[in-house]
Amino acid sequence: MKEKKKLQEVDLYRPIQRYFSREGYEVYGEVRDCDMVAVKEDELVIVELKLTLSVDLLIQAAKRQKLTDQVYIAIPRPKGRLNSKQWKDKCHLVKRLELGLIVVSLPGNTSKAEILIHPTPFVGKKAAGRNKMKREAILKEISGRSADFNVGGSTRTKIMTAYKENCIQIACFLDKMGPLSPKALKDLGAGDKVPSILTKNYYGWFERIKRGTYIITDKGKLEMQEHQELVKYYFDKIGDGGEII
Repeated sequence: MKEKKKLQEVDLYRPIQRYFSREGYEVYGEVRDCDMVAVKEDELVIVELKLTLSVDLLIQAAKRQKLTDQVYIAIPRPKGRLNSKQWKDKCHLVKRLELGLIVVSLPGNTSKAEILIHPTPFVGKKAAGRNKMKREAILKEISGRSADFNVGGSTRTKIMTAYKENCIQIACFLDKMGPLSPKALKDLGAGDKVPSILTKNYYGWFERIKRGTYIITDKGKLEMQEHQELVKYYFDKIGDGGEII
């Protein structure tokens, strides 16, 4: 059985050369440390070749931007889906760096270069507008936390969200002050989401004993103790007379 030839960076050269030649460029290989250079009148295009889209490739291409705005990175066409989240994230980074992206379909005589991204200025304001809701969600989440109770980079651990902290706050008030109405809890500073939290009762911590009056359940008393630091914080805010300090 014939051994399959190992793919090399030089295998990307000819298909890309053919592409730019058809577009009227003169193409040259290995020019002063640049893998490929294409020239048409005063326009200079630089292409860096690699077998994978790596950080090293992005750094190398970014350096070439000192010479021209028309810098492409070229890699073999990925075997996976080009609409996957991972691939879209990589393309976003390429655009953010204002680079171009070429993928080459291999092997043999059917090899073809395809430009997926042209090097164009990244429109930061437009992107920021598209992500305005996500930005506001992050700021809203932060405003709903009293402190930092999570460790960045943690995996397989329970995350303290603003919603859960709000539930713990309500549980602390009910545990220390007894049955309360949603209005009383809001007056104590438990926030506008109190009625929704009590009604949905996501964690099973609350029980309505009569119209408009709630208590904390045994499950709530037990599970809130898993968050001693936060429980102490809210208990300390409640004075002996039931006022919020």
